[in-house]
Amino acid sequence: MALADTFSQIVDSLPDDWTDLELDLRIADEVRYVDAATYLVTCNAQPYSCHDWHWKLLVAHRFGHAAAAEAVHGALKLLDDAGIAGELALREMRSGRVEVTQMWGRPQSVRDEFKRSRAQ
Repeated sequence: MALADTFSQIVDSLPDDWTDLELDLRIADEVRYVDAATYLVTCNAQPYSCHDWHWKLLVAHRFGHAAAAEAVHGALKLLDDAGIAGELALREMRSGRVEVTQMWGRPQSVRDEFKRSRAQ
């Protein structure tokens, strides 16, 4: 299965309140490592140094300090289009966190509504 399709399948299987993911990516042909790294720079893939897997991909759903799911999907699609085969594994998924925003001077009803809308 293509990497972008595998990623879509993983994301579609998650509950709606997921906030961030950690995925590991390994390419089949290590000779194409530099080519793959060129495509993965758009989603800020973190290379492993002494590990079986080649990159760690951090993915954010609606907010956070990680690549957007659309950017990761696009980078994996570029790998697929370039003929770079590989394997993707979900390592960790976090859910239920809420974005922290300055709410000084706002009534409690606004704070509650903000939390409710961001947690969905």
